[in-house]
Amino acid sequence: HVEILPGFQSNLQINYFSSLQTNLPIFKLKESCVRRRYSDFEWLKNELERDSKIVVPPLPGKALKRQLPFRGDEGIFEESFIEERRQGLEQFINKIAGHPLAQNERCLHMFLQEETIDRNYVPGKVRQ
Repeated sequence: HVEILPGFQSNLQINYFSSLQTNLPIFKLKESCVRRRYSDFEWLKNELERDSKIVVPPLPGKALKRQLPFRGDEGIFEESFIEERRQGLEQFINKIAGHPLAQNERCLHMFLQEETIDRNYVPGKVRQ
């Protein structure tokens, strides 16, 4: 199970924490917690669509209109928006992490268990 925890705001971006607890032998760590941005979720989705044979679920929508100036609210930093997006990201990652074929993908392991994402990694399968 992967839980996306509310993160914090920095440099006009929102960070989330991805907390993984698993008993699946394919994962080298049984517990991990890493900081991720929305763009990291986009990266994972793109990697899976390119390199795997699974149907990748959609991400919650981008917040383009929320980034416009002169809004009457806090835009992407509005609590209700952050919570709605957090829930959508959590649904996305749990569908991916629960898929038997996706569990073998190196990009998923890196996303869930590595502190930083190496965008120059070599795509492939993880072996137990």
